[in-house]
Amino acid sequence: MRMGLITRFFPYEYVEDVFTIDYRRLYEEGYRGVVFDIDNTLVPHGADSTKDVDDLFVRIHQIGLATLLLSNNSEARIKRFMANIDTLYIHDANKPSPAAFERAVQKLGKKKEQVVVIGDQVFTDIYGANRCGL
Repeated sequence: MRMGLITRFFPYEYVEDVFTIDYRRLYEEGYRGVVFDIDNTLVPHGADSTKDVDDLFVRIHQIGLATLLLSNNSEARIKRFMANIDTLYIHDANKPSPAAFERAVQKLGKKKEQVVVIGDQVFTDIYGANRCGL
Protein backbone atom coordinates (compact mmCIF):
# COMPACT_ATOMS: atom_id res chain seq x y z
CA MET A 1 0.00 0.00 0.00
CA ARG A 2 1.35 3.41 -0.93
CA MET A 3 1.65 5.86 1.93
CA GLY A 4 0.41 9.43 1.53
CA LEU A 5 2.90 12.25 1.88
CA ILE A 6 1.61 13.50 5.23
CA THR A 7 1.22 10.03 6.78
CA ARG A 8 4.90 9.31 6.12
CA PHE A 9 5.59 11.57 9.09
CA PHE A 10 3.30 9.70 11.51
CA PRO A 11 4.56 6.90 13.75
CA TYR A 12 2.62 3.66 13.84
CA GLU A 13 2.53 3.89 17.61
CA TYR A 14 3.54 6.34 20.33
CA VAL A 15 4.79 5.40 23.79
CA GLU A 16 6.06 7.41 26.73
CA ASP A 17 9.54 5.83 26.70
CA VAL A 18 11.46 2.72 25.63
CA PHE A 19 10.82 1.06 28.99
CA THR A 20 7.05 0.89 28.44
CA ILE A 21 7.33 -1.14 25.23
CA ASP A 22 6.31 -4.79 25.51
CA TYR A 23 9.29 -6.38 23.72
CA ARG A 24 8.00 -9.89 24.41
CA ARG A 25 4.80 -8.97 22.56
CA LEU A 26 6.88 -7.72 19.64
CA TYR A 27 8.66 -11.07 19.55
CA GLU A 28 5.35 -12.94 19.73
CA GLU A 29 4.06 -10.82 16.80
CA GLY A 30 6.98 -12.00 14.67
CA TYR A 31 9.50 -9.21 15.07
CA ARG A 32 13.11 -10.36 15.40
CA GLY A 33 15.04 -7.11 15.23
CA VAL A 34 14.82 -3.69 16.88
CA VAL A 35 16.52 -0.63 15.43
CA PHE A 36 17.01 2.14 17.99
CA ASP A 37 17.92 5.78 17.68
CA ILE A 38 20.06 6.96 20.62
CA ASP A 39 19.60 10.64 21.45
CA ASN A 40 16.24 11.54 22.99
CA THR A 41 15.09 7.95 22.42
CA LEU A 42 17.27 5.94 24.80
CA VAL A 43 18.92 8.82 26.67
CA PRO A 44 18.88 12.62 26.65
CA HIS A 45 20.87 14.19 23.79
CA GLY A 46 24.59 13.52 24.15
CA ALA A 47 24.27 11.48 27.37
CA ASP A 48 26.01 8.21 28.07
CA SER A 49 23.96 5.09 28.58
CA THR A 50 22.49 4.32 31.99
CA LYS A 51 22.25 1.09 33.96
CA ASP A 52 18.54 0.97 33.12
CA VAL A 53 19.26 1.20 29.38
CA ASP A 54 22.09 -1.33 29.63
CA ASP A 55 19.76 -3.74 31.47
CA LEU A 56 17.02 -3.12 28.88
CA PHE A 57 19.29 -4.36 26.10
CA VAL A 58 20.10 -7.50 28.10
CA ARG A 59 16.37 -8.19 28.58
CA ILE A 60 15.62 -7.54 24.90
CA HIS A 61 18.35 -9.96 23.84
CA GLN A 62 17.13 -12.60 26.31
CA ILE A 63 13.70 -12.43 24.65
CA GLY A 64 15.38 -13.27 21.33
CA LEU A 65 15.38 -9.90 19.62
CA ALA A 66 18.50 -8.63 17.86
CA THR A 67 19.29 -4.92 18.24
CA LEU A 68 21.03 -2.25 16.25
CA LEU A 69 21.74 1.41 16.94
CA LEU A 70 21.13 3.56 13.84
CA SER A 71 22.47 7.03 14.39
CA ASN A 72 23.61 10.11 12.54
CA ASN A 73 26.17 10.51 15.33
CA SER A 74 29.88 9.79 14.94
CA GLU A 75 31.32 6.37 15.64
CA ALA A 76 33.10 7.75 18.72
CA ARG A 77 29.77 8.91 20.19
CA ILE A 78 28.12 5.54 19.57
CA LYS A 79 31.03 3.55 20.99
CA ARG A 80 31.01 5.72 24.11
CA PHE A 81 27.28 5.09 24.49
CA MET A 82 27.75 1.32 23.96
CA ALA A 83 30.36 0.93 26.71
CA ASN A 84 28.18 -1.71 28.45
CA ILE A 85 25.89 -2.72 25.58
CA ASP A 86 26.52 -5.54 23.12
CA THR A 87 24.75 -4.50 19.93
CA LEU A 88 25.28 -3.80 16.28
CA TYR A 89 25.46 -0.20 15.12
CA ILE A 90 25.64 2.08 12.12
CA HIS A 91 27.17 5.52 12.61
CA ASP A 92 26.91 8.57 10.34
CA ALA A 93 23.79 6.86 8.97
CA ASN A 94 22.46 9.79 6.93
CA LYS A 95 18.89 9.31 8.20
CA PRO A 96 16.23 9.71 6.81
CA SER A 97 17.78 8.07 3.74
CA PRO A 98 16.02 4.75 3.11
CA ALA A 99 19.46 3.31 2.38
CA ALA A 100 20.36 3.76 6.07
CA PHE A 101 17.37 1.70 7.15
CA GLU A 102 18.01 -0.90 4.43
CA ARG A 103 21.58 -1.28 5.73
CA ALA A 104 20.23 -1.76 9.25
CA VAL A 105 17.87 -4.53 8.12
CA GLN A 106 20.68 -6.18 6.17
CA LYS A 107 23.13 -5.93 9.07
CA LEU A 108 20.54 -7.50 11.38
CA GLY A 109 20.09 -10.32 8.87
CA LYS A 110 16.30 -10.01 9.04
CA LYS A 111 13.44 -9.34 6.65
CA LYS A 112 11.85 -5.89 6.69
CA GLU A 113 8.63 -7.23 8.18
CA GLN A 114 10.64 -8.62 11.10
CA VAL A 115 12.18 -5.28 12.09
CA VAL A 116 10.72 -2.44 14.14
CA VAL A 117 12.28 1.03 14.41
CA ILE A 118 12.14 2.99 17.66
CA GLY A 119 13.06 6.65 17.46
CA ASP A 120 11.92 10.12 18.39
CA GLN A 121 12.56 12.41 15.43
CA VAL A 122 9.78 12.88 12.88
CA PHE A 123 12.04 13.98 10.02
CA THR A 124 14.77 11.36 10.51
CA ASP A 125 13.61 8.26 12.39
CA ILE A 126 9.91 8.13 11.57
CA TYR A 127 10.07 9.49 8.04
CA GLY A 128 13.07 7.31 7.16
CA ALA A 129 11.56 4.13 8.59
CA ASN A 130 8.22 4.76 6.89
CA ARG A 131 9.91 5.46 3.55
CA CYS A 132 11.74 2.15 3.87
CA GLY A 133 8.61 0.19 4.74
CA LEU A 134 9.53 -0.43 8.37
